Amino acid sequence: MLQLKKLTKTYKTGDQALKAVDLEIPAGQVLALIGPSGAGKSTLIRCINRLVEPTSGSVLLKGENITKLGSKGLRRARRTMGMIFQEYALVERLTVMENVLSGRLGYVGFWRSFLRKYPQSDIDEAFRLLDRVGLLEMADKRADELSGGQRQRVGIARALIQNPALLLVDEPTASLDPKTSRQIMRLICELCEERRLAAVINIHDVALAQMFVQRIIGLKLGELQFDGTPQDLTEDVLTRIYGEEDWLATIKKVEDDEAEELDS
Repeated sequence: MLQLKKLTKTYKTGDQALKAVDLEIPAGQVLALIGPSGAGKSTLIRCINRLVEPTSGSVLLKGENITKLGSKGLRRARRTMGMIFQEYALVERLTVMENVLSGRLGYVGFWRSFLRKYPQSDIDEAFRLLDRVGLLEMADKRADELSGGQRQRVGIARALIQNPALLLVDEPTASLDPKTSRQIMRLICELCEERRLAAVINIHDVALAQMFVQRIIGLKLGELQFDGTPQDLTEDVLTRIYGEEDWLATIKKVEDDEAEELDS
């Protein structure tokens, strides 16, 4: 469904953020990107939808080469790639409903969006999505009245109203407490399963990634260091990605958290 072929990004400073990354993600698979700061995780996500322009290589989504598209083709392709941001990227003065409907901008055009003249079918879908993410009763609240977890749920609904084939998720739990972080990760994974969406999630919390995703990719200095299941993420692998540390504590935490999930 999504293929990265020799994807490379070199900045003007000479820093190479990605080094010929090859990756293939099938429909419906939720994948976590882990690695230290500066590993290239955010750059990889942004190269997929070309918020950052790759230096070389290609990104193929359903067989279409995203890296070769002009501006019109790229706008069309971005409709199929929902983006969920670390800092939510909501318009604070707008309501929850208006923020969710802004995800339809690529379909209805600027002026209809500016004048808030959305088709009834879009409005109905926005209500359904708000119900699904647990925010139906907050549809008329302003975004700046929400908690961090609620804002992230709005961001999820806004991405899903695009009817994407792929979700690109950049640090969705970085600003959230542990309980809310679990809830958000669980919600993203459940929605991907329900809609058969592929998802690429950039996440710093290794234990959280191991609890929820099907596949983990480890990056270090722009290079692929690991590609496997959460169960394959051993002490040696974590040392290769991050360096020396007491990784047994992290692995034990995952086992304890998974046991707690089963008991709850």
